[in-house]
Amino acid sequence: MSNMKEIKGHIQSVRDTQKITNAMYLISSNKLRKIKKELDKTKPYFEEVALSIRRIFKSAKNVKSRYFYPEGNTYEIEGTYGYLVITADKGLAGAYNQNVIKEASKLMTKKHDKLLFVVGEYGRRYFTQKNIPIEKTFLYTAQNPTLTRAREISNLLLSLYDEKKLSKIYIIFTDYESGMESKVKVLRLLPFNHSDFKMSKTERDEEQKSSRNFVWPKGEIEFHPNAQEALDNMISSYVTGIVYGALVDSFCSEQNARMNAMESANRNAEELIGNLTIEYNHTRQAAITQEITEVSAGARAKKKHKNQMKTT
Repeated sequence: MSNMKEIKGHIQSVRDTQKITNAMYLISSNKLRKIKKELDKTKPYFEEVALSIRRIFKSAKNVKSRYFYPEGNTYEIEGTYGYLVITADKGLAGAYNQNVIKEASKLMTKKHDKLLFVVGEYGRRYFTQKNIPIEKTFLYTAQNPTLTRAREISNLLLSLYDEKKLSKIYIIFTDYESGMESKVKVLRLLPFNHSDFKMSKTERDEEQKSSRNFVWPKGEIEFHPNAQEALDNMISSYVTGIVYGALVDSFCSEQNARMNAMESANRNAEELIGNLTIEYNHTRQAAITQEITEVSAGARAKKKHKNQMKTT
């Protein structure tokens, strides 16, 4: 059994660690709140871009774009595939990083040429250790997702797609569905499918409501220089919005996973402190009992010796 000094030191060590986990929990909670506010500010813009693309398809017939499958087709495309894998820069977030890497590794087993793009130091280290070549690593983006960094990523991917160095692009990230659950998601970034931009019933109803108070010009809507150019110009902003959303979702999921991990660590620390406190009390009680026993034994021995002296 450990002595009281060792147990006391162990309890203090656990409490010191608990202060760190509490601090990490609060930091992650604060980061989560801040990035969600930033997303709420920018989300309406990208929703409006998506709605504008839908309106182009609704207004102009037979619009063709290199960023879309031919209508009704989602056939397998030959060529080089691009994979944007979003991980964190740090660990201590449960299985957050491992789940993303596992899904990415499974997806990249397909037999075709591939270019790998990695966000996050964790992913970079993993693929480097596995001798998997990385085309581009985006430093510091995982811990600070901004529109500027999302635009940098989307511009690179779009330029490679336009140059036909990439024929299909996927994003592998963690979708922040709610505060209770996050799931790894594989999203085809390019090419798009026409069905991705079909108006929902809610959007159609809202458009009908707004059209009642607006006098639409007679004839078809005109696009300058043409509908295809207008569509292609919007795609850049839309792709940036998707990348930014994936970065923010991943960041939120990382902070949420770290909060859960730190909360679990705090519970374990409380349980360990409770067990150590019980052990300390038992050890202390045993020491007190031992002292009482020794004092009693000494007193009896002294009394016995005194009686023996009297008889002699």
